[in-house]
Amino acid sequence: MKNSHSESYAAAGVDVTAGYEAVNRIKPLVESTYIPGVMGTLGGFGGLFAPNCAGMDKPLLVSGTDGVGTKLKIAFLMDKHDTVGIDCVAMCVNDIICAGAMPLFFLDYLAVGKNLPSRIEAIVSGVTEGCRQAGCALVGGETAEMPGFYPEQEYDLAGFSVGLVDQAKMIDGSTLQEGDLLIGLGSNGVHSNGFSLVRKVFGIADDAKPLETYVSDLGHTLGEELLRPTHIYVRSIRCLRQHGVDVKAVSHITGGGLYENVPRMMKEGLTARIQTASFPVPPIFELIQKAGDIPARDMYNTFNMGIGLVIAIPKDQIGNALDVLARAGEQSYVIGSVVKGDAGVELV
Repeated sequence: MKNSHSESYAAAGVDVTAGYEAVNRIKPLVESTYIPGVMGTLGGFGGLFAPNCAGMDKPLLVSGTDGVGTKLKIAFLMDKHDTVGIDCVAMCVNDIICAGAMPLFFLDYLAVGKNLPSRIEAIVSGVTEGCRQAGCALVGGETAEMPGFYPEQEYDLAGFSVGLVDQAKMIDGSTLQEGDLLIGLGSNGVHSNGFSLVRKVFGIADDAKPLETYVSDLGHTLGEELLRPTHIYVRSIRCLRQHGVDVKAVSHITGGGLYENVPRMMKEGLTARIQTASFPVPPIFELIQKAGDIPARDMYNTFNMGIGLVIAIPKDQIGNALDVLARAGEQSYVIGSVVKGDAGVELV
């Protein structure tokens, strides 16, 4: 890259040399995520990975893609960029584990108004932290400098992950039956959904002042609470399966809340009956509801309300499952059961 420099392109607002500096800054971060199977290193035209399919009769690739959404507006206002990358990874890997697939690798796409290498480094540090938590490798990505399209201090962040599962061990809800129990795994707050409503009810536009307000019920500022990164559940699902728990179905509670996401894991003729009093609702949701005078139905149809993942298991395995989850560091609750019906989900 020593001979690469364009005065004309720089005059148009794109500094290719800043891009090279950013790559040099993030290279050791990226390499810290490497796991067996990674081939090559940062800088090629494509990320290479050799999956280990030993012992699998019919290996399946499962992929998921997502972004951070308008939660990024909070990061801009607080000028804090080292956690949103965790959100980006989490939103993808938490989706693919719903099929029982363990993530192998991740790629990110970062579009910026201006390439500031130190900020790129901070953003990617979050991505690599998310990859380490999920046990997958960051094998590539793209940083696009787009002056005139994004303001200089703003950016967008998205990505995708690919995982692997043997078809015989895929989680698809096909064995669900009446009487199975539902376990809710606690969330880390708002995660990465519903932030357009969050910003509206708290009056967060172009002023960081509301975010700097200390909230005693939270124990820190509103901004610190809202930037808490999305929890990653990959290792906990792996632990459950390694310890013989029959995980029949999994739902990642994202946009649309419990009402929209839980029915996606149910099969025809069965409904998830969830007892809302069976798990604690974090204070941030109570603050949102009060500030926006939002009906309870809308809260459960927008936010995760304290449950980031719902899993269905046989009733006789509940003790083992809760023990495994506790040793994995998860806050988990028996939140309901599978009953006959066509509603998909009932909150009572």
